[in-house]
Amino acid sequence: MPAFLRGGAVVLALMGALAFAGSALASPSPVVGHVYVDGNTTGVNTIIAYDRHADGSLSPLPGSPFIAGGSGTGSSIPSQGAIQVSSDGRYVLAVDAHSSQISVLRIGRDGTLRLDRDGVVPSGGSDPVSVTEHDGLVYVANAGSGDSNYTGFILTRGGHLLPLPGSTFGLPDTAQPGDVLFNSTGTKLVGTRVGTSQIDSFRVGRFGRLTPAPGSPFAAQGPGPFGSEFRPTDPGQLFVSNAHGGPGAGTVSAYSAAGDGTLSSIGASPFADGQTAPCWVEITHDGRFLFTVNTASADISSYAIAPDGTLSLVGSTPAGGLGAASEDARLSADGRELYVNETGAGVIGEFGVSGAGLTPIGTVPVSTGDGAAGLATN
Repeated sequence: MPAFLRGGAVVLALMGALAFAGSALASPSPVVGHVYVDGNTTGVNTIIAYDRHADGSLSPLPGSPFIAGGSGTGSSIPSQGAIQVSSDGRYVLAVDAHSSQISVLRIGRDGTLRLDRDGVVPSGGSDPVSVTEHDGLVYVANAGSGDSNYTGFILTRGGHLLPLPGSTFGLPDTAQPGDVLFNSTGTKLVGTRVGTSQIDSFRVGRFGRLTPAPGSPFAAQGPGPFGSEFRPTDPGQLFVSNAHGGPGAGTVSAYSAAGDGTLSSIGASPFADGQTAPCWVEITHDGRFLFTVNTASADISSYAIAPDGTLSLVGSTPAGGLGAASEDARLSADGRELYVNETGAGVIGEFGVSGAGLTPIGTVPVSTGDGAAGLATN
């Protein structure tokens, strides 16, 4: 090949390589999962969905928001767990607080959602605020006046939610339940009573019915017990935020849950975080660290969890948005990111997780405004 042609070929090859590199740099990070938010929209409720990328960032999923049926309130729901992904990863369950219903949506391979026929069912009470699921057993916390309760359902393989006869456990009108959840083995269920500062604790029987623990409901260790989570690596350790202690007086309680559901304090519980209104609680998948979202002080506190359940405060990280009213928080399926519903700023805050440390990644807007409730990930 003549020299001038060889030179041209080299130039063209270099230009091609640079163009490919530029294209690669411009390409979005691969999609590795999804994040779902209960839009809690009036009229017809919707679910907002995001692609979760390998770099931790979120982008709106094409077709979002998806019709959930039912009807939302259009304003903030004071609870944890308004939306969940089923343990088999096939369905999203979301509360329709205004119409007193629960919606079940099928998750497609690309993360899109589809509401099947009969996918919206009565919640078993009024004003449902929280839902939990374990291997097809579902319980809902209803907060409405006159019919506040915990009510059970069976989630079939086909995505139908069937009422569980004899499962309803009534609550007083003053209870104001804030959260209901199973432990990792499905043998225990707890619910927080924000209004009366108590915690319900149950043993879950073979057929999904509840037996209250001796002494339940238990007095909380601080006013306004709100968010709660069992330790993923120890189904007998429970952690509950105490939201109503006042400015700078937020705490998180640690409890040991016996086989019959009896709760007892761990160490010097409750453990102070020096912030205001810790509400939502999330624990890393390895059970070593706990995060609590301080709604009124617009930050997230991090604790280290000792083997016996004792908490040690590590520090606090400012929320990624513009102010107070940060709400529900959930880790990604791989535990590498924490996402926070920051309703005060109308965004989802994105954080990288390294031990107890949180590194802001960015934010993504929430399309339905400040009524959006809860987070779920897969």
